[in-house]
Amino acid sequence: MNDRARRPAYEPLTVARLGTLMAGADESRRWRLVAEFLEDYRWEPLEARPALLSDAPPPTGDEHWDVFLAALAEHFAARDGHPAPAWTEERVLRQFWFPFNTRSARAEAIVHAPAAFRRRGVYVSPQELEVA
Repeated sequence: MNDRARRPAYEPLTVARLGTLMAGADESRRWRLVAEFLEDYRWEPLEARPALLSDAPPPTGDEHWDVFLAALAEHFAARDGHPAPAWTEERVLRQFWFPFNTRSARAEAIVHAPAAFRRRGVYVSPQELEVA
């Protein structure tokens, strides 16, 4: 049996798996995982994308990130013309959160944060979602 036959088949990262991997991870690792999810999501065919968002991620151990994942799922579902997964509705912050908390990043996020993030109290600019 050659090496290729022994490798598991590629599976894109789901938002549920992303949440599992984020549990206990530091901020830097969490952003790298988000970047990996974004890359996987971009490469998946449009009709396969809802499956990447459908299952609720388990708690990450940080409410900010739990709500971020809900906003991310709703944002991408809406962008692709699909309804948000039902599990996203219950996740909202009581206080605003700016993941990138510099003066310029805050100003940019206040003006340009996608609606799914804004309505949950997470202020992140669209560019930060592209290069996360």
